[in-house]
Amino acid sequence: MAKKVKVKTHSGAKKRFKLTANGKVKYQHTNKRHRLTQKDTKRKRIARGAGVADVTNAPTIKKQVPYL
Repeated sequence: MAKKVKVKTHSGAKKRFKLTANGKVKYQHTNKRHRLTQKDTKRKRIARGAGVADVTNAPTIKKQVPYL
């Protein structure tokens, strides 16, 4: 019997995405690293929380990170 081929994980995707308990794809918002004094407080507050990937993009992300 032939061995099953392992799927390579996308290195960039494994650092950026996690799965929730219900199988949704979670990510951290951007624009929270530098030059924060000139960004609006509302913009920074929204970026503080985690985001959930859209259902149209989730299957692609799950293919890139198959062993999450």
